[in-house]
Amino acid sequence: MSNVAGALDVALPLVFGTYLVAVLGYLTLQVAFAERARRHTPARGSERLYPAVDVIVPCFNEKPATLAACLESLAAQDYPGRLAVHVVDDGSPNRAALLPVFERFRLDRGFHVFLLPRNRGKRYAQVHVINETDGDVIVAVDSDTMIAPDGIRHIVGALDEPNVGAAMGEMTAANRDENWLTRLIDVRYWYACNQERAAQSLFGAVLCCSGPFSAYRRSVLEKVLDDYVNQRFLGRRSTYGEDRYLTNLILQVGSRTVYAARARAVTTAPDRIRPFLRQQLRWNRCTYRDTLGIAGQLPRLGAYLVLDAAMQVCAPLLLGSSALLVVLHAALAGTSGLPWYLAGYAGAAVAYCGYGVWRTRDLRFTRFALYGVLHAALLIPNRLWALLTITDDRWGRRGAAA
Repeated sequence: MSNVAGALDVALPLVFGTYLVAVLGYLTLQVAFAERARRHTPARGSERLYPAVDVIVPCFNEKPATLAACLESLAAQDYPGRLAVHVVDDGSPNRAALLPVFERFRLDRGFHVFLLPRNRGKRYAQVHVINETDGDVIVAVDSDTMIAPDGIRHIVGALDEPNVGAAMGEMTAANRDENWLTRLIDVRYWYACNQERAAQSLFGAVLCCSGPFSAYRRSVLEKVLDDYVNQRFLGRRSTYGEDRYLTNLILQVGSRTVYAARARAVTTAPDRIRPFLRQQLRWNRCTYRDTLGIAGQLPRLGAYLVLDAAMQVCAPLLLGSSALLVVLHAALAGTSGLPWYLAGYAGAAVAYCGYGVWRTRDLRFTRFALYGVLHAALLIPNRLWALLTITDDRWGRRGAAA
């Protein structure tokens, strides 16, 4: 037992110190680059052109009220150019409940409804519309997402530079005040957009243009559409993670991907732990899968993107292993050093809160420290399980929403 305790005395400071140095150094770079990106956002001229836009809203088993709210937000857009909204019902079991919503918006000029005979998946629904339309820009919107009135205008504006192939908007939680979980997810979404994606955007390489609200240049999409709809991993057809994979494809053909901070949307966040963990399991599997897919391109995109992708994979493993060593050391060698390690974790959590509080002057961003507890307790085991079950393509679908 003394040999084990001695080994822990050596391993724990090494692993814990590596974790703190790595995450705090990474955080410092991330915040610096995010702030630089924010300060260097180019102004859009009043004389700019407004290309024709096709918005695609795939729908499967959505709640009628939620879908109606999404479509109402699109009907209220102030976009000066041609704007068409295409709603695709992907074989929903609750179609009868959704039909009044479809009929209501079918009467609005600029809205089109497609009723697919059976469920084929989000990619097929999107490609079905892309092949039927000719707009210069495709905007993807999830059926549980509401877009700010100027959202389309700002996200399309991010494609003004011809070398930009895709852009994503800011997402926060529409139901953030529902309970403690949605409040934590809301601040997590803000940091994911305004810190993580913003830092990547400075280098023209956002690694995941998130599915709820993103825009794509049609001429770039057409180059990758076949690969997108036919994605396979280890011989199995991929059924989720389409947003990250599509972003990878766009980067691989040499186009830039950016974050449009002024293009704002709210999306429905999971309000219970089990749906949240299922969502995170899907996201983590596709993060591992598609990070492998883009790894060869990362050096071309820049040293920061190499670091960023590595930290997405390694930081949770460092945190989990250091926490495990802290627990073992306390059990076998006593708790005298425990307060110092807990203080280190707390300090890292407070540091992660700093940018949001400073940027917004809003103390609700201190909740991100509590998200860190959730991350350590539930999401690190979730990530490990995602890695062990990376070939599992089950979605964990919602039931009928009517």
